Amino acid sequence: MVTSTDTGDQGTSAPSPVTVAPVLAAELLAEDGRMPVYVHVIDHPEGRVLVDTGMTRLHPAVADMDPRVFPLDSQPDFDVAGIDMVVNTHLHFDHCGGNHLFPDRPTYVQRRELDDALGQDDYTIRDWVQAPGVQYVPVDGPHELLPGIRLVPAPGHTPGSQVVVVEAGGRSVVIAGDTAVFFSELDEPRTEGQRLIRDLDPDEVWLSHEHEPWRPPTE
Repeated sequence: MVTSTDTGDQGTSAPSPVTVAPVLAAELLAEDGRMPVYVHVIDHPEGRVLVDTGMTRLHPAVADMDPRVFPLDSQPDFDVAGIDMVVNTHLHFDHCGGNHLFPDRPTYVQRRELDDALGQDDYTIRDWVQAPGVQYVPVDGPHELLPGIRLVPAPGHTPGSQVVVVEAGGRSVVIAGDTAVFFSELDEPRTEGQRLIRDLDPDEVWLSHEHEPWRPPTE
């Protein structure tokens, strides 16, 4: 099931110009059971952005995680052709395994992340990063993707990780990838990326492996 987060003016009945929706793309075996893998779709008046691409197939390198895969191109409610651009928060296998579905669209990633994924052994599934036709756009530091949507480096989970900040209607939403895996890591941030997210003072933060967004504690 896909749900939406309205980042527009909550005080009016007009439809929001910007929404963020999680889409379940896979499940992985973790210590406490099955861990979901979500990707996120940003609907913006100037384009539809997909943040991370999940997985589309199995691979021997991650067989021990017993993946259950829900490829985006096989989901009846997901419009692959309707995606205008892709963002990879980082290039671990469960975040880039569907990159090949979007060969003719720009895929934004921090240059440091792309260099590490292509240059380091055992970093990811390199064939998935190098899928034919993927059009990477390496960026160096903060980058405005669309009005109100920007990419911000958030080192920690990997040195080249980035988050996506969506600002509209006086609200701020962060799509964090694995900058934090669990809510507790935002409750008590330890990495540079986690502290950056808290400094942004967002209304909510979508994580790749949680069903609902994290929200700051209320006093």
